[in-house]
Amino acid sequence: MGKTILITGATGNIGRKLRQHLCSQEIRLRLLCLNPMRDADVMTADLSVYHDTWAREFANVDVVIHLAGDPYATASWDSVQRNNIDLTLNVFRAAQQHCAKRIVFASSNWVMAGYRFGTERLTTSLAPRPINAYGCGKLLCERAGRQLSQQSGISFIVLRIGCSQHIQGNEPGPHIEHGLWGQQMWLSDRDLCHGVERAVFAEHVPFAVLNLISDNPGMRWDIDETRRVIGYMPRDGHRAITTATIDEHEKLARLKLEISERLEQITAKW
Repeated sequence: MGKTILITGATGNIGRKLRQHLCSQEIRLRLLCLNPMRDADVMTADLSVYHDTWAREFANVDVVIHLAGDPYATASWDSVQRNNIDLTLNVFRAAQQHCAKRIVFASSNWVMAGYRFGTERLTTSLAPRPINAYGCGKLLCERAGRQLSQQSGISFIVLRIGCSQHIQGNEPGPHIEHGLWGQQMWLSDRDLCHGVERAVFAEHVPFAVLNLISDNPGMRWDIDETRRVIGYMPRDGHRAITTATIDEHEKLARLKLEISERLEQITAKW
């Protein structure tokens, strides 16, 4: 008998891709989200407000794939607090109360965005460096998941997901936001679905934080740990392409960062 998997954020960009992939297997899907598309297969629920009506859907679930939340890096603190932090803690509560066996949490590359202009190998053991409310919210939920795993025994796998575009085809190239940084963390739909599938089925993983990126030549993101822990085998990759416009944007982004860091130093002296 196949697994029972509950997906939150089931009508979003990643949710739709995973549903299409997983429905072809012997898997029972339960789908929850705000459901703005009025999808008949999805239970409409505001997960930012805990309620037994939706929480009982977690009963007898093998794996929760938690995608729901405000997906935008520009999200305000108000939105992140309600739609990412409070919502995620409610999902954790429901999973623990109804004895889910594993949670696969969709975290983000934004947890490490402060390393954009560095040279470090971006392993998940490197200290996090978020630069916005969205990244901070994801980091907080990672740590809450770690505590949940330690206290309850629920297997908890964090996937720091790269660039999975909303556009049809999700093709790589210089059109990707954030220049070389964005291109080097491109994640193909095929590798996305394979990586999440491996996170669902991998055995003996009590807790892990893993990068989920395609095998992009020249990137700084480490995916060796992802290969080792869950058996991830990416099949796609893209070598970043630079243009005059990208070079100019890179210079401006560096300058903005330098000014911001200088202002922080000045403010710290007051």
